Amino acid sequence: MASALTYPGAPETMIALWEKRRGRLGFAEGEALPAPDVDLASLARTPAAPPGRLANGASAHASKAHALREELQGLSELAVLHAVLVSHLRKRRQPRVAAPLFLRMWAEEGPTLMAELPLRWLISAAITFGQHGATPGQRLLGSELNVLFSLMKLYEFERLHSGQTPDAPFRRKRADASLPMGMEPFALASGGLDINLLAPMWQRAEKMPVLGPLACDLLERLNADPGGVFRRIGVMRAEQAAKRAAKRIGKATET
Repeated sequence: MASALTYPGAPETMIALWEKRRGRLGFAEGEALPAPDVDLASLARTPAAPPGRLANGASAHASKAHALREELQGLSELAVLHAVLVSHLRKRRQPRVAAPLFLRMWAEEGPTLMAELPLRWLISAAITFGQHGATPGQRLLGSELNVLFSLMKLYEFERLHSGQTPDAPFRRKRADASLPMGMEPFALASGGLDINLLAPMWQRAEKMPVLGPLACDLLERLNADPGGVFRRIGVMRAEQAAKRAAKRIGKATET
């Protein structure tokens, strides 16, 4: 008997759901994004206006902008516009000005955005480069960061149901089971899967303008975070190395 599928009817049902979630943010009459030459420096100096009252029958764009103003109270108009642009750029169709304005924003006001935006919006910005980057290199790095942080979010959320906090390596004996899809187990002492995953991204980011500083900042934050799979693997690796060193010392003293 065949095993049940995780996503019955895939790929058709999966793609249909994905496309449904990507419906464009429509505008009401008179609504539009700012002009491509909007004064970004002025927006960075302007505190975000309060959300106000959302009118009945508001457009999808107005509803999204209202929600973002509620979320980003206390930040600048630049931060609000950035979030609006990212929201449009996640959709299947977006205003023609959205991508050029997003790229101009990061080219001209990147340090300002990195200092002001909450971490989740920095990750969202990096991911947006995956589809809308100005160069193949930006699109490649953005896509890699998308896969990295998306899979981390899925895995770390699922792991919380084990009852373990993100900074606590598992201490129990490893289950006697195979990895999914016949994958070879990770070699804790000698395996370099984590390095092979992160190092090429970091190397590309160090040499890349515009997206590079943002990507480096995110990878540095990941490296410094006390939780997450990479830190737990590092702790387990160090503990295993310490145990092996202690055994070697013990054997040396016996002789």
